[in-house]
Amino acid sequence: MTIDRKLIIEEGKSVIVLIILGIFMAWSGLGCNNCSFNTPHFWRMASLNALMWITLWKGNSYLADLISWKLPWIKFPVQRFVVGLIATIVYSLLAMYTIIALYSWQFEVKVSYSTGYSILITIIISLFMHGREFLINWRQVAIDAERLQKENIAAHYESLKSQINPHFLFNTLNVLTNVVYEDQDKAAKFIKQLSEVYRYVLDTRDREVVPLEEELKFLSSYLFLQQIRFADKLKLNIQLEGVKSMVAPLVLQMLIENAIKHNIVSEENPLTISVYTSGNFIVVENNLQKKMGISEDSTGIGLNNICKRYEFLSNTKVEINQNEKFIVKLPVIPVQA
Repeated sequence: MTIDRKLIIEEGKSVIVLIILGIFMAWSGLGCNNCSFNTPHFWRMASLNALMWITLWKGNSYLADLISWKLPWIKFPVQRFVVGLIATIVYSLLAMYTIIALYSWQFEVKVSYSTGYSILITIIISLFMHGREFLINWRQVAIDAERLQKENIAAHYESLKSQINPHFLFNTLNVLTNVVYEDQDKAAKFIKQLSEVYRYVLDTRDREVVPLEEELKFLSSYLFLQQIRFADKLKLNIQLEGVKSMVAPLVLQMLIENAIKHNIVSEENPLTISVYTSGNFIVVENNLQKKMGISEDSTGIGLNNICKRYEFLSNTKVEINQNEKFIVKLPVIPVQA
């Protein structure tokens, strides 16, 4: 466990400031009428004021942090405000009157704080602390939104690169050359599906999520190209009929592309890829038959990129399992009305 020295120094400075504020209040006569400097009564009142400020300021600060952790401003703004206000008032009043009762019993000090004065201090501290928490959360959301935009740009770049890289173009055009001689109608369909792939990549470059139906239509074009290339060596089983969900664009394609990149695809060892739903997840799985050495154009950031994108799109994390099969589970994102 590491100790944040900077945090400790900052906390120490704030406590010193609150102690000085307590002494100033006693010197100014607030809550201590006819207090003379350098008398025991003055220092009792100064310590009471300092303890009061430290308890209220620091206690409410930690309380605001705790409530924001349980009820984030962004997700539960109304509940966060109501709970925060009530909790602050209850805590502040209990803390104030406990300290006053303790000093009255221990030092027989009579404190002239009124209930109205106590509530006023409580409201001021409450507004400051909860306003501070709201601004911190708002700033964090702005940072997350900017980071999401960068992640989306990186994801689109990765998808474009996986489609336009020399290996993909070489393999696709090589297949097309063979198809042209064998079946001109199939070659025409091949070219049409290839154009659909590139069109979808360009159309979704500025979108965070797309309906699953759109992604499956694109995936159909992409898989047509792959099955012309691999024929029976690549077995696909997609069972997503009737599933209502939003998905990050190109994610299913990236997972299938990764499976093809990293695994042997041959007549002796056909690659089987299945896409289906399980609970609140869309599952992409394939049998493991890894290639020896480095997979073609493997950058190692594809899965990490997908996981980070879904951190912003869903409260449920992407699950990755690797045993006899390689399995990636994408959380279902509800379709907004």
